[in-house]
Amino acid sequence: MIPLTNRLSPRLARSVGLVWLLLVLLALSGQPAQRAAALEPANSALEQGLRHYRAGDNDRAVPLLLDYLADRPDPAGEAQAALLLARIYHQRGRYDFVLHYLRRIAEPARDGESDLLEGSALVRLGRSSEGLPLLLRLKEEDLSTAQQGQRLAALAEGHFAEQRWLQALYFIHAYLDRPADPLQATELLDKAEEVIRDRLSAAQLAEAAFMFAGSPIGQAAGLRQALHSLEAGHEGQARQLVEQILSQPQGFPGRPEAVRLREQLFGTAIERPVLGVILPLSGRYAAFGQAVRRGMELALEEFESEAFPVRLVFRDSGGDARRSARAVSELANAEGVLAILGPLTGAAAEGAAARAQLERLPLLALSQRDGLAETGAYVFRNSLTSGLQARALARYAVEERGLRTFAVLAPDNRLGEDMINRFRAEIESRGGQLVAVRRYAPQATDFRRQILLLKGENPDAPQQATEEDSDGEPLELPFEALFIPDYAEKIGLIAPQLTFYGVRDVALLGINGWNDPRLLETAGGHVEGAVFADGFYRYSPYPFVQAFVNRYFERHGEEPTILEAQGYDAVGILLSQLRLGGAVSRDGLREALSRLQNYPGVAGSTSFDGQGDARKELFLLQVQKGAIVQIN
Repeated sequence: MIPLTNRLSPRLARSVGLVWLLLVLLALSGQPAQRAAALEPANSALEQGLRHYRAGDNDRAVPLLLDYLADRPDPAGEAQAALLLARIYHQRGRYDFVLHYLRRIAEPARDGESDLLEGSALVRLGRSSEGLPLLLRLKEEDLSTAQQGQRLAALAEGHFAEQRWLQALYFIHAYLDRPADPLQATELLDKAEEVIRDRLSAAQLAEAAFMFAGSPIGQAAGLRQALHSLEAGHEGQARQLVEQILSQPQGFPGRPEAVRLREQLFGTAIERPVLGVILPLSGRYAAFGQAVRRGMELALEEFESEAFPVRLVFRDSGGDARRSARAVSELANAEGVLAILGPLTGAAAEGAAARAQLERLPLLALSQRDGLAETGAYVFRNSLTSGLQARALARYAVEERGLRTFAVLAPDNRLGEDMINRFRAEIESRGGQLVAVRRYAPQATDFRRQILLLKGENPDAPQQATEEDSDGEPLELPFEALFIPDYAEKIGLIAPQLTFYGVRDVALLGINGWNDPRLLETAGGHVEGAVFADGFYRYSPYPFVQAFVNRYFERHGEEPTILEAQGYDAVGILLSQLRLGGAVSRDGLREALSRLQNYPGVAGSTSFDGQGDARKELFLLQVQKGAIVQIN
């Protein structure tokens, strides 16, 4: 019989041969292909779960991670998913679940965090004898700063459970001697005070007062000694002890009780420390200054009884540099203030900052003016700035979304130029690239020319199809994300034109000016999925933000803005330092502010860098299904 390929034409024979070859290759590779197809959904579940976790959406992350583990993953992926689940359930207080998922991690894949989570969970489940050895064997250098604090807090809890009171106080003291979470620190201090009040013998009190002298724990122990001395009829010894406590620069939870004891023993009151405030309370910026003042007064009402008792003394800047400088000197010398909050406007803040540095008086400015903190070591700035917004957006876009190419469409004014430069620097420092920049007149209402130029098209060419090319396929744009640093009113004009001219399927990024109900009214579905940053979000799910909004509304009958939030946080920051170790002196308070880390403010978690400028975790907001929601 003549082979089939011999009876066919040479060209057809080659075609048949190729078909047979493809069939053989597919048969040989079919099993691995099936395995790869089977693995793809599992890998996708892990990647999606990790992405949701990094975005702070644990409710979406958990089911995806559970699906991944159910598919019998490879050991490395299993360890990663199990550790994430353990971390999430530890945050939720489900410590039994923490132990369950840690058991999914093979011993070679365990690390310091695995032991930390297990030890902490065991302590919280009442199994301190098992958890403490795990925690004690951990080395601090193997843990991050946050994990070091978590370990110390768990060690304190474990030793409390074992009734080893002095050891527990030691770990609280160590926790407070580093950048601490103020909420966690407050809880631990309250527990320490309870132990000092109700659990320690006279000998243990003396040991605690000596071991922890100059700290909140040492002062609390000294107060108990003074009270015991008074009860025993040793009034002179009680006077000596209470004077020693109150002469120390740190605040502590029992300080109001110590003040009352001193007044009882000496018959004279201690004048409350004073904080100065400089705001524009008259003139064109008066409404802004009054809003900040309302936030400050609310904070004082809420925190003063719990923290160091203070007075606020207000001065009107009038938005003027010279007037603000004079107010600084008056507050520093006539009123004897510990620190000054404000001013709010740029020129006033510059004048106040220069004078505060000369007076060696800590000043926490609330202005967006650049360079304030560079005035000197006594000047700090806590405000929503262009740099903070550019940094938050770049970090989200490059590090979380994995975007690499960007374009900017900006107004041709100072805001636009500042944002272009800052955004470029931030994305390039993370490996991204700014491929196109176009500017428009601030009064513009038509953006066709700029949009076509961004796309790489000639705006002067004859009109042609823009949404699709000649083959009916969507046009491939030269960038993955478009940053527009302008306000909601302008975005309502720009966004529909972007859609019309074919700029679709790109990530839209914006500034705090997008956080406005008018954005949804004017831009609608054209901004679906857009992400922007702001320093305050009144609908945030954070409980402390909700509490602030509700209290402010009860007091004033309206919702607060970022101005009230800034004032509230400014007072809260200083009071937190007075309570948690901020010195009751100008130099001591300056030092405390320079070490501030992660203060949980309603206007964003706040730390100060080495220069004195605030580093803040801003609110990342996204348009989802026609509503603005927080995604971090």
